Amino acid sequence: MTNTKTAEPTTMARSTRRVRNMTVTAMLSAVAAVLMFFDFSLPMFIPSFVKMDISELPALLAAFSMGPVSGVVVCLVKNILAAIFHGSTGGIGEVCNFLLGAAFVGSAGVIYKYKKTRLGAVIAALVGSVVMAVISVPVNYFLSYPVYSAMFGGIDLIIDAYRALRPSVNGLLECLLIFNMPFTLVKGLIVSLITFLIYKPLSPVLHGRNR
Repeated sequence: MTNTKTAEPTTMARSTRRVRNMTVTAMLSAVAAVLMFFDFSLPMFIPSFVKMDISELPALLAAFSMGPVSGVVVCLVKNILAAIFHGSTGGIGEVCNFLLGAAFVGSAGVIYKYKKTRLGAVIAALVGSVVMAVISVPVNYFLSYPVYSAMFGGIDLIIDAYRALRPSVNGLLECLLIFNMPFTLVKGLIVSLITFLIYKPLSPVLHGRNR
């Protein structure tokens, strides 16, 4: 009887925590989907068809507060919502955004799960940003840009857009290494910095605790 009574609160607590995590994950997914609407171009640094946004911010908050799976789920749900309400590339943009976001928050979340310190969070965010930047090259080279070139008139038009910024670039791979990879790294670092600034104030909501 004693063991049963002891187990009941534990089971109830786990169930409550699971429901809370699902609720917070859904909320962060909705916020992430909204943030995707507020993308913008930086034509002085990269062709205007490459957009900057901070929609991975809620996903990184989820990964740090509830684990890497929650972060990846936020990336998945926000891209499904974006494809439904905001999609303009036949879904390929959302697929690539999911792959990059999942690489970012998934790797960061795994590291932070086993090293829950301030230093651990910094290392996790830096590693996640680097992973996303590196993954962006094969994802764009083998997936997104071949589809975009078929949809919008050929790969030469895409490369010409990069040559307008750097005439010496030679081929798509060089474009991705010189422009897209650093751009993606900076994006991850910006999202990480904002996360560090707002995580503590949001911690009671994310973790379900009173101040």
